[in-house]
Amino acid sequence: MKKLYAFLLFAFLNQVVMAQKTVTLQDCESQFLKKNLFLLASQYNIDASKALTIQARIWDNPTISAELNAYNPERDKYFDIGKDGQKVFAIEQLIYLGGKKRNEVKLAQANEKLAELQFNDLLRNLKLQLRKSFFTVYYNTKNLQNTDKQIGHIENLINSYSAQAQKGNIPLKDVVRLQSLYLNFKNERMEVVSANIEEQANLKLLLNETENVIPIVSKDDSDKYLKTIEFDLKGFEDEAIANRPDYLAKQKEIDANELNVRWQKSLSVPDITLGANYDQRSGAFNREANVSVGIPLPLWNKNKGNIKYAETILEQSKIEKQNFELQLQTEITAAWTKWDESRQNYIVIKPTVNSDFEAVYNGMLTNFQKRNVSLLEFTDFMESYNQAIIQLNELKKKVVIAGEELNSTINKDLF
Repeated sequence: MKKLYAFLLFAFLNQVVMAQKTVTLQDCESQFLKKNLFLLASQYNIDASKALTIQARIWDNPTISAELNAYNPERDKYFDIGKDGQKVFAIEQLIYLGGKKRNEVKLAQANEKLAELQFNDLLRNLKLQLRKSFFTVYYNTKNLQNTDKQIGHIENLINSYSAQAQKGNIPLKDVVRLQSLYLNFKNERMEVVSANIEEQANLKLLLNETENVIPIVSKDDSDKYLKTIEFDLKGFEDEAIANRPDYLAKQKEIDANELNVRWQKSLSVPDITLGANYDQRSGAFNREANVSVGIPLPLWNKNKGNIKYAETILEQSKIEKQNFELQLQTEITAAWTKWDESRQNYIVIKPTVNSDFEAVYNGMLTNFQKRNVSLLEFTDFMESYNQAIIQLNELKKKVVIAGEELNSTINKDLF
């Protein structure tokens, strides 16, 4: 029975391990580009726009008509369409004037480019979400590992102290004090776990992944966000204008609206319908071969409403672009300030602080076990130590995430 239980436990633990995968940021981004459903769905917008461009190039089909005699009263004959009967055949083709087809094609091409820019902007935003979730899960996992280590030590102490308390060697209040510390750590752990569940779900959704993702981050990968970057609003703005697809889309919207105005104006120009027909007997003479020309008279419908609407949308898009430029400056300033403030808060910490904390923790634990440190001092230290480690990881996480937000704001990897 014990062997069966051990086997089942091993199988369960193996399943848990198999349900996780360790990945680097590069691995995540590679899988994200291949499997993200949002990107795959949005790709169809580009394909649809290309199809509309193809359609815009196509002219209307020619129209063929036929008129066949149904009843000839002179000869008392139905369907008299032979050589002495009557039939008419005609063909007509609409000829666009005023550059309609050219303007329609250019507008479709502009919309195609706009769809590509909108796709790239979606990619930029999802990439930022991916990186933020990746680093959040990483630092949350580090906090959990630290808390779990301390919970393990406290559990051992509780077991030891409980045994001693039952023998009457130590007071029961010491056990209660350790149990209270244990519960505090468990509650803190649950808060981190709850936050991590949400971020892990975001990460799995972005990657279209069923397994839990365990991020791997090297020291160089995290320390690169600590380098000094001087604030250069003009330079950052120039980079953003050149690189950000949402800004380029604003300009492309203006181009598309200008083309739409031109297209609507060209629609007010009447088109010509050219045709040819053959009339066997109903014309001025037998076996007529005629040509026809038709053009509508622009008396009432000159497309003024659509032209005015297109011009209004054009002016609106120009104002929106000006507003976006002002907003871009604010975004850049805020993103850089947030990153620099986070960096300044972190770099004041000594580089050896992690090893110092670890040495002090091990020393405190050893001295407590030797009874050189009181229980009250030890529990106070454990709480302070846990908070210090968590805050240290939180500070580093804020630097990294703020750096990624700055990257996304400019749409360029500054780090």
